[in-house]
Formats: sequence, C-alpha cells, structure tokens
Amino acid sequence: MTKRLGVGFVGSGFITRFHLQSWKTVRDADVLGVWSPNSENAASAAALARELDIGEAKPYASIADMVADPAIDAIWLCGPNHRRVENVEEIVHAIEAGKGALRGLACEKPLARNVAEAKHVTELVKRVGLVNGYLEDQLFVPPIERGRELTWARGAATTGRPYLARAAEEHSGPHNPWFWQGELQGGGVLNDMMCHSAVLVRYLLTRPGEPLSTVRPVRITSHIASLKWSRPEYAERLKAAMGPEVDYTRKPSEDFASMTIEFETDDGHTVLGEASTSWSYVGAGLRLSAELLGPEYSMSWRSLDSGLSVFFSREVRGEAGEDLVEKQNAEVGLMPVVASEASVYGYESENRHFVRAFLGLEKPRLTFDDGVEVMQMLMTAYQSAEERRTIDYPPPGVDDFIPAVARGTWKP
Repeated sequence: MTKRLGVGFVGSGFITRFHLQSWKTVRDADVLGVWSPNSENAASAAALARELDIGEAKPYASIADMVADPAIDAIWLCGPNHRRVENVEEIVHAIEAGKGALRGLACEKPLARNVAEAKHVTELVKRVGLVNGYLEDQLFVPPIERGRELTWARGAATTGRPYLARAAEEHSGPHNPWFWQGELQGGGVLNDMMCHSAVLVRYLLTRPGEPLSTVRPVRITSHIASLKWSRPEYAERLKAAMGPEVDYTRKPSEDFASMTIEFETDDGHTVLGEASTSWSYVGAGLRLSAELLGPEYSMSWRSLDSGLSVFFSREVRGEAGEDLVEKQNAEVGLMPVVASEASVYGYESENRHFVRAFLGLEKPRLTFDDGVEVMQMLMTAYQSAEERRTIDYPPPGVDDFIPAVARGTWKP
C-alpha cells in the first residue's frame, strides 16, 4: 500500500455525521472533503471531521471540484435520494472530461428511488470503471456477524441450514422533510428502511463464504399502512414540524410496512425471510432486531439490549436531544443507552471494509449491482401491497414500476 485513501463526502447531514463519527476507528483513510448544496452545512461537517481528528477536511464548491482534487481518491454518496442521479452524473462527467480520477465510489442506501434510477447510476459508474460499494450498515453489525458465524458453524453444520430469518427497524420518524415526501424519497418507510431488512434476512440465510445469489428470492408478499401520521391530529403536527409541503391529509406515505420473502437455495431448500419497518414506533428510540432460526438452534439480537441504562426522575430538567439513542423520544424515566451507535449499527466495520476494498485489499461485499437487486425487491413489495397479493419475483415490468406513494396517488 503506497498511500492512504483520501475520502470526500457528498452530503453534510445526519447520515454523513454518523459516518464521520465512525471514522475514528477507520485506518488507512482520511476524510478530506465535504460538498453540500448548503455551503454552511458543508463547512460545519468539514469542521466536525477536523475536530474528530479524522482528516484535514475542507468544504468544496462543487462535486466536480472534489473529483478534480488529486487528494480525493474516493467519494461517499450520502445526499438525498432525489439528488442521487444528478450527483452520480456530475462525478462521472467530471471523470470523463479528464478533470480528475477516483479509486472508488460508495453509496448510502437506498441506491435510488426506483429500479430505473438504480440501473442508470450503476451503468454510469461501470462506464468509467469505478470500483463501487453499496452501503448497508446492518450487514456489518458486530453481533450480527458473530451470531451468523456461530449459528452456521455449530448449528447448521450439525443439524441443517437455517430456514427462517427475521429483521425489523423501527423508530418514530425521519429528521428531514424530504424523507416524508413520496416523490422525493421514492416512497415511505418501505423504501427508506426495508432496504436494510430485506438484504439482512437474505444475508443471514446465506452460508458464510457464499454469495447472496445462492439464496434466490422467488415470491414476495407485502403490506403497507399509514397507522399514525395520516391521523388528522398527527398530520397537523407533522406539517407544523416539517413544513407545509408535508401534508399527510393529501399525500401520505406509508409509516409501516411488512414483507415476507420466499427464497430458494442452491442446495434445494425453501427458506423464508420476514421483515418489518416502522415510522410509527414510539419507544426509547431507534430499535433494530434480527433473528435466525434453524432445526435445533436460534440466534437473536436487539439494539436496545445495550447493557447500559440510566434513570432520571421528574425533577431532572433538560432539552430534548439524541444523546442516549438515535430518534430518542424521552429525557426522563428508565432508558437504555446505546453507548457507541456508530459501532453498534455497523458503520465502523462497514467503512473499514470499503476503505480496504477501494485500496484493492478486499473485494467489496456489496456493490451497486446488489443495490439494484434490493430496489427490485422493494418495488415488487410495493406492487404486492398495492395489488394485495403475493407476487412472483421478479415480476414483469418491475424495472419501470413507480409506487403509488411516489406518484402521490396512494390512499391508506
């Protein structure tokens, strides 16, 4: 290895700052740049990187300027879904114009808003030969990795492969207005968060060392609902908090989704993945969970089973925040504390891996091609929910399918 990887970020918001926190444990790479359409936010994120001592980051005036800087070797795409295509186009056009070169491009989930956009950005990065990575942090959660390893090595090796995986991600709703708007985000909670759970159940059911393609989705059943945020009183609260463009009395998005995936394995078994996601969960904060079950064994994980809790009586006064857990909902009472969220949620291991992948030391575990397939599964799930039936995967026309939620025509 002749040099460290110089990394730039597209986007300066919540998810970028999670990645920056994780970078304290990443070796062989420095965060050197940030671009955002909001220059003040870009400067703030760059300042945070310097404060964390993870690189001499500076804000850039454009994405093309960041590509052109020879100090930047790879870019992490962390901007909004509706800007994904134009962000990738600017990167690729800068490379094709000879303004600069990159060793890698990593993209936060979901890869795009729909299959057509996901295929477009994938074709773009392949056109310029970019090594690419699809960022799904939950595959890198340390307890998930260890639990999967143990159940397969001990349980599956002696009594047979696992046959059921479950995953869930739940919280009380996103931070920014664009997440709540179907047209901008590509849907509701199914598009925003089921991407995690759908790939996680498949990963758990896949034998370590084998590709995800050995566990093939063949049928998908899904349900979506607006359980909380389209109720009149909560729709008004949402509009007051997020702005008049977020009006769930007129254009709601789903705040709950469930999905059952039937898989066929290369060794001739039928196995199931069950996943659910919610923006209507009210508890301590973000709650992640996963299970893997086989003939004589099981594993389970809950992010809020952290081993640390605090109690504050009614006499304790303070401002609302998220210093105990992401999407925190209370400041008093007995509450679990997730002491190192960047580690627990998998960001640290994820970023160490993709840095090494872009340095040529490992093969990327997930690429844009995986992101495309995840998007195909999500669009099939939307189609199943709209038609209220199980859909064979992949269904005809899935590449051109746009959910009713994204079109603004869905009625819960």
